[in-house]
Amino acid sequence: MKTRYTVALTLLAGIAIGAAVVRGLHAQAKPKAYVVSETEALDAAAVAAYDPLLRDAIDAAGGHRLNTPGGKIVAFVGEPPKRIAIGEWESLEKAQAFINSAAFKNLAQRRNKAVKTIRVYAIEGN
Repeated sequence: MKTRYTVALTLLAGIAIGAAVVRGLHAQAKPKAYVVSETEALDAAAVAAYDPLLRDAIDAAGGHRLNTPGGKIVAFVGEPPKRIAIGEWESLEKAQAFINSAAFKNLAQRRNKAVKTIRVYAIEGN
């Protein structure tokens, strides 16, 4: 009977140590970053040509689009933006790297023809 208690206590101690390690690893994980772009469409045909190129560049850089522009926007305070896009990134550093990347900068001419950029910002959090 004494052996059973020893095995049970050892098992419980192992579970407790494992849970503590997992909790510590989760605490070390970097929070995700969300890039919010507020724009106004200038040319519908240019937007239709630009959006797939932007999506491909985001996918290639490891980002993920959470929504597609054109959905209903409801403002609770103030005026709503005309068009909004939200992208999810593994970290703020990866989001900044994409914004500073050649792939994103090479789309500037098409972007400027398609949309008027009001503001672009990142939010870090879980």
